[in-house]
Amino acid sequence: MLIYKILRSGEWAALQAEGETTGAPVDEADGFIHFSTLDQVRETASKHFAGEDGLFILAFEADDLGDALRWEPSRGGALFPHLYGALRLADVRWSRPLPLGMGGHVFPDDMT
Repeated sequence: MLIYKILRSGEWAALQAEGETTGAPVDEADGFIHFSTLDQVRETASKHFAGEDGLFILAFEADDLGDALRWEPSRGGALFPHLYGALRLADVRWSRPLPLGMGGHVFPDDMT
């Protein structure tokens, strides 16, 4: 199962340069890296990245993240994937720009 992480361009550039990251400021403050499922990622973008351009969406295979990935309740009791460890460039399955369109962020057509 693929799970998704939205990064700002500087965060994505840092991950590419360093090979791993402890995440965005919200991730560091919370002590884990926030991910979303396919069903959750659009709401995540609109709630936490509204009006922001220059974003990237990264896909990860949940099983590849091992025991450091935990499913925990968040918005409305839904289970969200949280990574208790570094986000590694080697684990990225794919990355794509997440441009801001007239009605919000424009997600890749082939996200499954």
